[in-house]
Amino acid sequence: MQDLDEKYYTRLQDIAGAIQESPTLAQYMEEEEDELYSELRQQFEPILSELHHLVAAEAPLQLVTFERYLLNEHFEGLYLPRVMGYAVLRGEISDQYRYVRPNDHFKDVLIAICSSPQFEQLKKRIGQTIQVGFALSSDIWITNLLGLVENKRVRSFLSAQKSDRFRDMRDRKDLYDRYSKQLRNEMYFSADFPTQQGEMKANFSALRQFLLKRFDSVGNNSSLNAQILGFLNNEQFHNTEEYMEMLAMYGNFMDLDADTRAVVAKHFERERKTFPEFSEKFLRFILFLHHSNGITSVNDERMSAIVNKAGIDKISDFYRIADKVHSLGYVHQDAIDAVKDFYSSHEGLSVESECLRYLVFNYFKRLINGLTERDYADYFELNKIFGLYMRMFDNQQFNQDMEKVSMAYVDKLMKRYTDKRSRDYQDIKKFVAHTFTEFGFLRDKEVVELFKTRRKRKKIGE
Repeated sequence: MQDLDEKYYTRLQDIAGAIQESPTLAQYMEEEEDELYSELRQQFEPILSELHHLVAAEAPLQLVTFERYLLNEHFEGLYLPRVMGYAVLRGEISDQYRYVRPNDHFKDVLIAICSSPQFEQLKKRIGQTIQVGFALSSDIWITNLLGLVENKRVRSFLSAQKSDRFRDMRDRKDLYDRYSKQLRNEMYFSADFPTQQGEMKANFSALRQFLLKRFDSVGNNSSLNAQILGFLNNEQFHNTEEYMEMLAMYGNFMDLDADTRAVVAKHFERERKTFPEFSEKFLRFILFLHHSNGITSVNDERMSAIVNKAGIDKISDFYRIADKVHSLGYVHQDAIDAVKDFYSSHEGLSVESECLRYLVFNYFKRLINGLTERDYADYFELNKIFGLYMRMFDNQQFNQDMEKVSMAYVDKLMKRYTDKRSRDYQDIKKFVAHTFTEFGFLRDKEVVELFKTRRKRKKIGE
């Protein structure tokens, strides 16, 4: 957790002063009317939200520090319900939808709200958030938290948010997914960078989650450069999987100047030579990035600029063929021939072959997702290339991925072209009936069902 920059701290102090000097606050303190607190919210929460978003964009490692300042009583509990939502979702969760470690920031924000003179106002906006946070927490953690709350009425309110229903993992997952969708467009993730190996082993998964969320969003991540380079320069972290993953994330997702790229390349080559099975583990992590964030040609080209491709190993092999496909284009005959030669000289189930399949599939996926309904003739034509790669790879997962994106596009066409007598509809039907059965996407019966005319039932008496 980094200290807050002076410019943000000064702005917070100014806002706190304006809140305390507000005539609306003075009137609310005297009359205690709900409408007056709502008016206070309308005046100041947008300002706090704007500043929070600014810190999230410019200095995400300072977010928790920023939020702790808001716990000061001079802010009158304003914006704390939203901060608690961020705290609940920021905590790292396991595949069982439980917090990996106790969520102390959630606890601190909740205790501040429970101790606030404005609790009666704030509790109207925090029930669902507490429910999610409690569902993700252990019973012991909740019991200890309730023990910190002296007010019986407040403690009763908190106890009511704990539900036995969420002992079932499926219900916890459903609750978490529904709640997280409410904040899916917000930038609220933060993390601490370790300085010792013990910290790194314990906290790296949370750091990885933070970095991938940041890289997946559109924004300026230059404030992370110093911290990431500090991590890479720390000899305690060398020759670990965590270090390898940091190299991969930094190399793929950050624009590096020439000097920084040279430093990272030096680290990469050292790890490549000294860390056992580095090539296999590195490319396995690249596959993970394909699944989690998506790897584009830009990412491949960034990483390729770091990798020394003169050697003979899986990494060199993959980035040499990746460079050729990206430079020529996957539809170019020379690129197709190069992919065929590569694939014939590498095992189909090898990690480098799998990376190559994802590279090609991502081109198809972006192309198909970018087509409009009017472009269906282009889609028909490009299926010749799709079929060529499908036959070349002869891989079930690749075919299933192609089927998924292709069927999604056909569904779009079916919604657009509904006149069964039109030429467009008939062209689409003819193409799907021939090509999708040839590719194995659909059986003949499924094609008939897809284009079957659904007759509306007549009402009785018609």
